[in-house]
Parts: sequence; structure tokens; C-alpha cells
Amino acid sequence: MALSRSGNDLTRNRDFTVFWAGQTLSFLGDAFSIVAIPLLVLEVTGSLTRMGVVTALIGVGSLVAGIAAGPIVDRFDRRKLMIRCDLGRAIVYALVPVGWWLAGPHLWLVYAVTLIGSALAMLFGVAYITAVANLVERDQIVDANGRLQASYALAFILGPFLAGVISGRFGPALAIGLDGITFLASAISLAFVRLRRPNAERPASERENSIEEFLAGVRFLIGSPLFRWLTILIGALAFASTGVTDLVIFYLKEDLGQGDRVVGIVFGVASVGTMLSGLLTPRLRRSFGFGACLIGGFILEGCALLLVGGSASIALLASVWAVAAFGSSTRGIVSMTLRQELTPDHLLGRVTAAFWTVFSVPGPLGALVLTAFGERVGTRAALVVVGIVILGIATIALFTPVRAFAPAIRQAEPGGAG
Repeated sequence: MALSRSGNDLTRNRDFTVFWAGQTLSFLGDAFSIVAIPLLVLEVTGSLTRMGVVTALIGVGSLVAGIAAGPIVDRFDRRKLMIRCDLGRAIVYALVPVGWWLAGPHLWLVYAVTLIGSALAMLFGVAYITAVANLVERDQIVDANGRLQASYALAFILGPFLAGVISGRFGPALAIGLDGITFLASAISLAFVRLRRPNAERPASERENSIEEFLAGVRFLIGSPLFRWLTILIGALAFASTGVTDLVIFYLKEDLGQGDRVVGIVFGVASVGTMLSGLLTPRLRRSFGFGACLIGGFILEGCALLLVGGSASIALLASVWAVAAFGSSTRGIVSMTLRQELTPDHLLGRVTAAFWTVFSVPGPLGALVLTAFGERVGTRAALVVVGIVILGIATIALFTPVRAFAPAIRQAEPGGAG
């Protein structure tokens, strides 16, 4: 009965529905760029290591912006902040096709767009997490995240296929530019959304400089054994797997000799796993608990990567990649929902930024290491190694507080954050 009531309430929530529709269009653009940017770098350089550099720059932009993102999100109107980030990203991504048309291929432009775009994405993403928590009731957060994740996956079924087709026919630069249009759609939708709390209601004692405010989020994370272990585990995963997308694209293009269209199809099929996760995770979490969903996501992802690394069949590779996407998405949904549920609203922006920033440090390093390793030993061997490492992370998680059915933080810990 509670499930039905929650679903009906979300359906009648106009602000969430408008937000959901706008973000679905934005997700479609993200699906273009996540495939088109590596294809563009590969087209210009033919180098797996250069693809890793671009992936690392995404992490660097996220890291730099993450230090300031939490205090900014907890200090200013979150809706207006997201609109400005969308407008900024629309302009930045439009520079790629314009630059290609006016001056020809320049890798430095891709580097600059990637760096700036990822910084704006980090700022938007932190505000996005707080927005969801202020659009729905607390007991509806997992349902809201599930619906948004399902839309994300649906966009990634269609988006990579279209990106592959457009990249193959018109070049990946144009596909990246189309991402900018979707950010405009997101900005327009946000103009019609109203949050319950546009700004965080923060105690006067917590109004400090940016570094101190960022450290308040870090202290909240490390002060709780639950969040501390969750951050360590996700950080280890970021180091191991941030460069996996580059490996898969390089494997398809160079090792298997496939075109951009096939790359798009493979990523589109894989997104079916993400969509199913978005639909099923709320029910899975209620039935099996947080710990089983988180650790099960690790296990599915690790086992799937072992099989991806041993597959030469496009159909099998796409199917196994979908299993990896299901595991990754399930893990992400329950982790994000837990932070939204257990973090006080006045700290949510800073805690989210601190969490993302902490694992933004190992991510870029891991991408550089993994792509260089893959170029040296081969992409198939590198994918197998990543799968083994992720299964090792899942094993460690079994002996930490994250294994609990419904984890909780001690009442004294939030006070130590601030």
C-alpha cells in the first residue's frame, strides 16, 4: 500500500514531473557526449592514452569544482544555480563544432571544453542531489531517484546509437555540439520548477570560508564509520574503473575493427541494464536492504567485466556490458539515496561535494594508469584485471558497516561535522 501511495504522490507532484522531463532531455545530450568525446579524440590521435588524458581531465575539473561546489550550493538559490550551469555548458559544448568548422581539429579545444564542462557538471550535480531531496518527501527519494535513473538509462539507449550514427556520418564534433541544445532544454524546464527550500537553512555558526565549509562536509563523512567506508570503497572503485569506457570503445574500434555506429549500439544495449536498475532498485532495496544492493552491484559489475574482457562477440559483449551497467546503476542509486536520507539538508550540498570530490582524486589517476596499462598489455587483459579488482572491493565491503540492511549514523556524528 505504501508503494502505491508513494508512486501516486510522485505522479501528482508537478514540480518533480517538470524536473524529471527536463533532466531526461539533458540525459540524452549526456549520452551523446560520453560516446562522442572519446570517438573524437580517437579520430584525431588514434591513441588510447590520449583518451585516458581526456577522461582524467574530467576528473580534474570535477575535483577543482568540487572543493567550492558544496559551500556554493548550500549558500545560494539551488535552482538558479542549476540554470546558470546549464547555460554555461550549452555555450561550452557548442564551441567544439564551431571551433572545428572555423579552425579545424584542435585537441586543446577538446581538453578545454572537457575541463570546463566537467567543472560545471560537478556544480550542477551537487545542486541536483539537493534539488531531488527538496522536490519529494523523504520516503519517496528512492522512488524519485529510480525514476530519474530509468530516464537516464532510456536516454542512454537511444543517445549512444544516435551519437554513433551522427559521428559516423557528420563527425563526432557535431554530436558533441548537440549536447549543448539539451542543456538549454534543461534550463528552460528548471525555470518552471519550485523547490520547497531554494536555499539551505544553515545555522549562523556554520557560515565560514569556502575551505572550512568544504572541510565540514569531509568531517561529516569521516566522522561516520558508515560514510567513511562508503567513501573509501567508492574511491577505490573510481581508481579501478574510471577508464573502463575508454577501454571498451578502443576495444571495439581498434581490436574488433567496428565503426562508430556499432559503438553506439553496444552502449545503447548496455543502457537497458541501467534502465532496468532504475525501475527495480526501489523494490530491491526494500526487499533486500541497502547492503545487499550495494555489494551485489559491485559483484555484478566485477563479474561482467571479467566476461567483457574475454568476449569477441559483439552481441555477447553488449549483453554483458548491460549486466555491468545494471550493477553499477544499482550501486549508485542506493548510495546516493542513503546520503540524501541521512544527511541534514543544511549540510547536504557540502557532504555531496566532499563525497564526489574525494573520489574525483583517484578517478583521473586511475584513468591514466588504466589506459596506459591497457595500451601496454591489451584492452582485454586490462578489463579482466579491473573485474578482479572490483570483486576484491566487494569482498572488503562484506566486513564493513555498509553491509547492513538499513544503515544508520549515530546522533552525535552530525554535530562533529560543523
